[in-house]
Amino acid sequence: MKGYRLLTMDVDGVPTPGVLIGGRVHAVEDLLPGCRQPVIDLLRDWDRTHEVIKSVLPAPLGGAPLADVRLLAPILHPGAIFCAGANYWDHVEEMEGSVDRTRRPRDPWFFVKTSAHSVIEDQATVSRPRGSEALDYEVELGVVIGREARDIPTQDALGVIAGYTIINDLSARDLMSRPDRVPAMAYDWVGQKCFDGAAPLGPWITPAEYVPDCHDLAIRLSVNGTVKQDSTTANLIHDVYEQIAWLSHQLTLRPGDVIATGTPAGVGMPRQDYLQSGDIVLAEISGLGSLTTHIA
Repeated sequence: MKGYRLLTMDVDGVPTPGVLIGGRVHAVEDLLPGCRQPVIDLLRDWDRTHEVIKSVLPAPLGGAPLADVRLLAPILHPGAIFCAGANYWDHVEEMEGSVDRTRRPRDPWFFVKTSAHSVIEDQATVSRPRGSEALDYEVELGVVIGREARDIPTQDALGVIAGYTIINDLSARDLMSRPDRVPAMAYDWVGQKCFDGAAPLGPWITPAEYVPDCHDLAIRLSVNGTVKQDSTTANLIHDVYEQIAWLSHQLTLRPGDVIATGTPAGVGMPRQDYLQSGDIVLAEISGLGSLTTHIA
């Protein structure tokens, strides 16, 4: 593993920022005496944070084996989670039956997921939301913002990225529609997307410097060992930089914001193949690790 990974760990019940180097986890304070800020504050001074942590590599002796550390979500409370919808060609094809790839939508489309309510860590357990029998999975590349960005052109978007992580955008498909509402308000984005535990996130943040090309990453999800999604970020309709540029024209992106960039084909809804009690969901992206979620 090149470089380091930024994470949050549980130390005697206290969320503590840490750094993974060579299979061992060090508290940030052990490497940078006096530094006790949560990860989101480290992201707010990302240029300095990244350079200072790099300056202590390779890490001194000590630290704990990764297997002995309980990881929390790397950012406990992202400022916002922006989720791109229908943003993989293969996913649109499975949902629509066919798609003309020469007719690309002009702009990406987003919805927002709750932060503190939805974000959970690697190895966490999620209960299906009340009234739902159709809990679905969506592995996504998460982009972590490290610099304030407003009206950023596409060619400059890489410069505002701190790093990347994995998100599983869980969805209660049978809570999606509200037939009792007028047509303009027929979709319930809170009910289907923002229940407790709806956004497993982690296991850590991989700094952008250690990801040569975010548009050339294998992305996969399996349930109980059976592969359901298997694609590549090369299949994104609107790439990461386009998504950042579009969002930054609508609002100011801030350090600690996360963009879930879309999910590839293989989700459960087209086949009515939903998550069941006892299922183990494994989301993986090459170079970024893996994220496991247990269904209660």
